Amino acid sequence: MSKISNTVRVLCVGDVVGSTGRAMFQKHIPHLKEKHAIDVVMVNGENSANDGRGITARVIEELKKSGADIITSGNHVWDKKEVYSYLDQNVDVLRPANYPQGVPGVGSTIITTPHGHSVGFVNILGRVFMRENLACPFRTADSLLTYLKSRTSTIIVDFHAEATSEKLAFAYYLEGKVSAVVGTHTHIQTADARVLPGGTAYITDLGMVGSLNSMIGMTKESVMRQFLTQMPTRFAVDTSVPLVLSGVLITIDTANGRALDIEPIRIYDEELVIQKD
Repeated sequence: MSKISNTVRVLCVGDVVGSTGRAMFQKHIPHLKEKHAIDVVMVNGENSANDGRGITARVIEELKKSGADIITSGNHVWDKKEVYSYLDQNVDVLRPANYPQGVPGVGSTIITTPHGHSVGFVNILGRVFMRENLACPFRTADSLLTYLKSRTSTIIVDFHAEATSEKLAFAYYLEGKVSAVVGTHTHIQTADARVLPGGTAYITDLGMVGSLNSMIGMTKESVMRQFLTQMPTRFAVDTSVPLVLSGVLITIDTANGRALDIEPIRIYDEELVIQKD
């Protein structure tokens, strides 16, 4: 597919869960990039470690090799301590920007596409129903945009949050100020993808990359046990088919940063066999 020269196409992919999600990502992203003339791929990788919690440097390199340009995260970013040094030395993996100063990594960055367009990315964590006691996501975004908008008008925000109300309020707050606000964390793709009147593309949740008939990427049995007993339970990544890859394709006018279109992406795969870790 050809594209207009003054636009940029950004593929935003939902939470990748374990080796199941990574295998699905690796198989389908190269084809998607070619089919849709995609310039940049952003993916949430905070659940992409083998056990579905956190991320490691090895997993980061695997996702990048498969086509990821920017990897975002959320409340599980600290689950694997070995990633701390990677976050301190690289800006292609983001941790939520509203963590206190002094923690590893950065919450925003700017990359240049092969066609020379600058695209900014921001990762912010919500507070409603989340355990973390963090800075206000709204005011954190204001602070970051003061810097980012001096360098580019094309800005994508991954808002990793639980409550639909908070996600929508955040999108309306940033409407007309950023190119897109995409939600992550709940792993279920929502049916509300649209471009808001102010030119900001929005979806409450991108969905996930993992086993379709699972409990948000984990086996039903391991999660159900916790609901029934209220006891701490170790969840297990589901490897059963069919698998699903969910996200959105956003087309942005680079002259003003306004989104022109947002298209949900949802791929099913019944053939990819996942080896259990």
